Amino acid sequence: MTLPPALSLIDLHKAYGELHALDEVSFEVAEGEIVAILGPSGSGKSTLLMVVAGLEKPDRGDILWQGVSLAETPPHRRGFGLMFQDFVLFPHMNVFENVAFGLRMAGLDQASIVERVSEMLELVNLAEFEGRDINTLSGGEQQRVALARALAPHPRLLMLDEPLGSVDRTLRERLVVEVRQILRRTKQTALYVTHDQEEAFTLADRVVLMRAGRIEQIGTPQEIYRHPDSLFVARFLGLSNLLPAELRRLDGRSMVQTPIGLIPIPEQEIQYGTVLLRPDSIHLDGKGEYQVNGKVTETSFRGSYCRAIISVGNTQLTLDLPAIASIPEEGQAVTLSFDPEKAIQFFPEHGA
Repeated sequence: MTLPPALSLIDLHKAYGELHALDEVSFEVAEGEIVAILGPSGSGKSTLLMVVAGLEKPDRGDILWQGVSLAETPPHRRGFGLMFQDFVLFPHMNVFENVAFGLRMAGLDQASIVERVSEMLELVNLAEFEGRDINTLSGGEQQRVALARALAPHPRLLMLDEPLGSVDRTLRERLVVEVRQILRRTKQTALYVTHDQEEAFTLADRVVLMRAGRIEQIGTPQEIYRHPDSLFVARFLGLSNLLPAELRRLDGRSMVQTPIGLIPIPEQEIQYGTVLLRPDSIHLDGKGEYQVNGKVTETSFRGSYCRAIISVGNTQLTLDLPAIASIPEEGQAVTLSFDPEKAIQFFPEHGA
């Protein structure tokens, strides 16, 4: 017998006056799956978390846990955990007491509390921190204490709302990997809200990308990056090589007229649209099927890769090169090449 998904969201609606914070939101989360809720400010991410937690009531729709509706289940009986950006640690309690708080509320005996707190602090690499004052911890250490406290009561679902938003980028890049490893190790089912694409892609098994209360796309990080469903998704991901295009037929083949010339595309019937040219699929080796001449106007070193801005007439294209590659100099004439099947995606739309 096939088991139902752990969490099912069915046609959720939530409005505040004229603002539709959630509009027909539906998706499922499997047992042990980490799903990131990604989107810009105002997209409905945090509202969705509050509705799932039971802290907000949807106007319509339902939330199921293992096939059973939670519509009449109050927040404290859902068995869900919440972790926020500011951690909400108790400053008058030490590390042990903070992690033990939820266990005491659940009525566990002292021996069980001591065992569980020790297990959680070991999990987050704070095994010797039981007696430490919360106020003496670094931001990263406080984040780990908050995570240990959220995991301690064995939540059926852990919901994290921008949990790394208050730490600097270098620390965030390290912590997001640690959080994923901890959630993986505990096989914890989780919803993770963030506006940061790299954070979502690093941590999640699947990503739900939202815009203005609606779902724009659901998929694995690789699926969403390689095949964005709309111009909005492409732009949100920072894919900037977007060229207005008009469909042409040449020798029975679909081509699009763009500011950098005619480009072959897969069979298409829509007359007008926008072409995405992927920055990681353009090469300087001259081996691609399609070639175009340009001039380097800017280069910037990004660590593992170098980003070059290439002017082709009045159009600027972004090209990402491996850091170990030979980097062209600014002002240098170059020939770009790419294989249209790998580098091109056509959106039959002009708007956002």
